[in-house]
Amino acid sequence: MIPILVVRSEDGRTFRFARPFHIGREHDCGVRIEDGRVSRKHVLVSFDNGRWQIVDQKSGNGVYVNGRRVESVPVDHIISIRLGPDGPMLTIEVEGAVAPTPRPPVAAAPAGGETMLLQSYVERYFGSGTDDEPVGGRTMMIRKAFSRVQKKQRRLYTTIVSVAVLAALSAGAYAYYSHRKLQQQKEVAEELFYTMKALDVNIANLERLVATSGSDDAKKQVAEYSERRRQLERNYDQYLGGLRLYDHTLTPQEQAILRVTRLFGECETAAPPEYLAEVGRYVRLWQSSGRYADGVVRAQQLGYPKKIAQAFQGQNLPAQFFYLALQESGFNAAAVGPPTRLGFAKGMWQFVPETAQRFGLTVGPLVKYARTDPSDDRHNWEKATDAAARYIKEVYSTDAQASGLLVMASYNWGEGRVIRMLRAMPPNPRDRNFWKVLALHRDQVPKETYDYVLWIVSAAAIGENPKLFGFAFDNPLGFLEKP
Repeated sequence: MIPILVVRSEDGRTFRFARPFHIGREHDCGVRIEDGRVSRKHVLVSFDNGRWQIVDQKSGNGVYVNGRRVESVPVDHIISIRLGPDGPMLTIEVEGAVAPTPRPPVAAAPAGGETMLLQSYVERYFGSGTDDEPVGGRTMMIRKAFSRVQKKQRRLYTTIVSVAVLAALSAGAYAYYSHRKLQQQKEVAEELFYTMKALDVNIANLERLVATSGSDDAKKQVAEYSERRRQLERNYDQYLGGLRLYDHTLTPQEQAILRVTRLFGECETAAPPEYLAEVGRYVRLWQSSGRYADGVVRAQQLGYPKKIAQAFQGQNLPAQFFYLALQESGFNAAAVGPPTRLGFAKGMWQFVPETAQRFGLTVGPLVKYARTDPSDDRHNWEKATDAAARYIKEVYSTDAQASGLLVMASYNWGEGRVIRMLRAMPPNPRDRNFWKVLALHRDQVPKETYDYVLWIVSAAAIGENPKLFGFAFDNPLGFLEKP
């Protein structure tokens, strides 16, 4: 016989199970926890070889016991687990495995007291005499009255139970209806979003055509597509309002993360459930070092933000690509990277020689040395910024399918290796985006590249309102909000 397993959550709920179950955010989980740090099916709890086992289901944030991440752990008596390093905690115990604290015995009522008196009345009026035994009129009256009371109570209990069952069924039906309606709204929102992104790809390619040929027809199409795209964005914003994605259930910091995620071309309603918590972890890493403040203050003192923003906006790209240079070099125009198979990366944007030359930059005579070279255009931050914007535009408008996060991955991992993987995926924004890459090819993406992307996204989120995240300066791109 399988022993009963008791699960207690932080919010006071208690569950009992005699069969395997899941813990997670999905509606069919035995223990459902609506928390962004919890995966859809975070944990499987099963009974194998005579004992209950807790098994992590490859969740994004992991399972922790006593501060240590574990893949599986047995439940012999009682155990506390945490879903993620700072996620919700659950207490799980095998019912009956720990002996309950003995209670003091209840003292018996004194002989001849109230208990004896009550017992005598029970025996007198409702005793176990035979049905044909003659009884007095008073006894008969009391028995009839008691029978009526019992009937009324049974009817009352039946009514209460019926109402409770009906209420439970109604609540379940309403919850299912609400969930289904919300899911349908999300599907419509995603359809609008990826239609916008498909237009972004077309617009970007037409803009590249205009830049090289000056075609009037292409210019006209760009204007038509851009107007259609603005209308789609208005519709998308209305749907998000109905979904209440940015309401009080998200912290201001989480809302900032979703806003920059959308700016970089990824659908916020399609993000994995652990995404916000994961980006939040990189935010805390920025907060724990001086690298963010040092880089941004350097950029502001040297007048970089406006020029960099103008270069990217001139390519119809998000100005927030500004933070890619923060991750690459800390806005250090003299930076020289470590040796690679393609040579030394140099400058604020860390161009390797071949890519620099492809986008019009002259490499200097010290190209083979780990030294700053005044005659190398990669150290000229204005020329290099213009080249970076054009390079990112090329990747953005073609293989990255208007996903800024895939552009970042390509920039870090090496254009050729990322592009080969992307070209194996369908050529449209719905099926070729950062979420799909993580879902299908997570094991192929180097940890360094995954970290690189989330470093930049988290930096851009902080930049929306640095003081909200504990930094002493204002948004370095705040001038973009002015008319």
